[in-house]
Amino acid sequence: MDRILRLFRHRSRPSAPLAPVAALLAALALLAGALSGTAAGAAAPGAAAAEPNLVRNGGIETGLDGWSCSAGSGSAVSSPVHGGTSALRVQPSANDQGQCTQTVPVRPGSQYALSGWVQGSYAYLGARGTGTTDVSDWTSSASTWTELSTSFTTGPSTTSVTIYVHGWYGQPAFHADDLTLTGPGGDPGTIPAVPSGLSVDSTTATSVSLSWSAVSGATGYTVYRDGTRATSVTGTSATVTGLTAATAYRFEVAATNAAGESAKSATVSATTRDNTGNPGASLPAHALVGYLHTSFANGSGYTRMADVPASWDVINLAFGEPTSVTSGDIRFQLCPQTECPNVESAAEFKAAIAAKRAAGKKVLLSIGGQNGQVQLTSTAARDAFVRSVSAIIDEYGLDGVDIDFEGHSLSLNTNDTDFRNPTTPVIVNLISALKSLKAKYGEDFVLTMAPETFFVQMGYQFYGTGQWGGQDPRCGAYLPVIHALRDSLTLLHVQDYNSGPIMGLDNQYHTMGGADFHIAMTDMLLTGFPVAGNSERFFPALRPDQVAIGMPASPNAGNGHVSTGEVNKTLDCLTKGSNCGSYQTHGTWPAMRGLMTWSINWDRFNNWEFSRNFDAYWP
Repeated sequence: MDRILRLFRHRSRPSAPLAPVAALLAALALLAGALSGTAAGAAAPGAAAAEPNLVRNGGIETGLDGWSCSAGSGSAVSSPVHGGTSALRVQPSANDQGQCTQTVPVRPGSQYALSGWVQGSYAYLGARGTGTTDVSDWTSSASTWTELSTSFTTGPSTTSVTIYVHGWYGQPAFHADDLTLTGPGGDPGTIPAVPSGLSVDSTTATSVSLSWSAVSGATGYTVYRDGTRATSVTGTSATVTGLTAATAYRFEVAATNAAGESAKSATVSATTRDNTGNPGASLPAHALVGYLHTSFANGSGYTRMADVPASWDVINLAFGEPTSVTSGDIRFQLCPQTECPNVESAAEFKAAIAAKRAAGKKVLLSIGGQNGQVQLTSTAARDAFVRSVSAIIDEYGLDGVDIDFEGHSLSLNTNDTDFRNPTTPVIVNLISALKSLKAKYGEDFVLTMAPETFFVQMGYQFYGTGQWGGQDPRCGAYLPVIHALRDSLTLLHVQDYNSGPIMGLDNQYHTMGGADFHIAMTDMLLTGFPVAGNSERFFPALRPDQVAIGMPASPNAGNGHVSTGEVNKTLDCLTKGSNCGSYQTHGTWPAMRGLMTWSINWDRFNNWEFSRNFDAYWP
């Protein structure tokens, strides 16, 4: 058709006698436009060609390549699809609208058309960062595939825009497919070079830590394990978790930016460590942990170390506290005689500790507590922590430490969003300090932790300040510490008391006062969970022998006390699969280690009810 048009144009002249020819030319132009699929009256034959789609993987045919989805909300599915073999499924949550985005290079001062097909309720399609007016289109209900479309003009200095699809808070999942952005293509830049220097920094029984050299122009890196994507990070190091002990793995890394992903680096191999040397192996199969008020008195009265019954397998000395919040310098002393008239002498106290240890008990220094805020904001504070804690361990002949950081001791800085690769100094320095203590005292060093639910299970919904900011930065702040030390951790006993409602893995809120709360909270630790709903940032389950349940010993000890009947229901459900009530656990764990209580003193005040019930349940 173009050849016919050119023939007429070359042979015709603009004179009145040739008006019929001009009419014929117009008719042929209309016909050409119809045949080429362009609007009638196109300015030139070249405009008839279809413009390329600027969206990378708009048909979701290569998984989530090119897309970034909030809180793990997006996934590629094979049904339903609008075209091809795959579509995007986006699942909002109560706290996340479920948004998948892609940044696309564009040209300044240019017109663009955005469209896509959606199915489901409350689906949105839009573009932001246009430099003029950000635009969107949406539908409240699409029972079948429905097209959304909008258009915009970029600003005079705009070189990229972010396109997105999202749902709405608490609504069902929706699907999106065949997402298209047409208009002049921008300069995507150059695909980054292949990373070099990939090396194995350290291994544990369940993880491998890697690092590599930075690549100019890269905005992120993708780590592959045995050829399969394992994790994505923005820095030049990563820890791949969830691995099997004593197993060989191969790793590669690729650099990414808006232009695409580089080829994979040279391969490195690493073999995870075995599980030998676990200090928990020296504990009884089911252990009872209790806190002994040694540096203060309260309504429960002072209990001498020699008077602690043999029921208690782990005795945590409460508390070692810092000289100031940020000093890292930890001090421990016995309760003053003016406050505790029946306090023993230091020599008697040390002799009683030695006797407990000779009987197979573990005696630990518990650091922090309600009033002992500890913030290791600097490496100097970290080093002071290691030095001062070591001095206390050596002086009293202790087996290890219990970390009972509460209040504002641990919180996450803005943009510290990945528990696997923390960047906040108080987190990083604490991890380093505890690793130093472990290295100094060897495999027999006992390490336990007693976080509140806010710092652990709350991480299922919220982590740090959150994607959009404004959340309490302490949410889930213990998770990076637990995770980094999981292979050195003897026991985690979360305080299932003094807690607000917490969402369980059934996405229902659970409150204190009965077995249900303890069952739901412990199920999370023994099953694992996506942090802040992000399935790509999954906190792996702890071993059952690493988990004990924290409970108050009496109604006076703290909010959330339950009867011994509810204690036994909890143990029945988690270790035997019976008496679970309405909550459905994700397994049964006969090897779960046991119980922790606040406190030995309050149990004595309550006629030893808690410990006697434990002894009867697990004689």
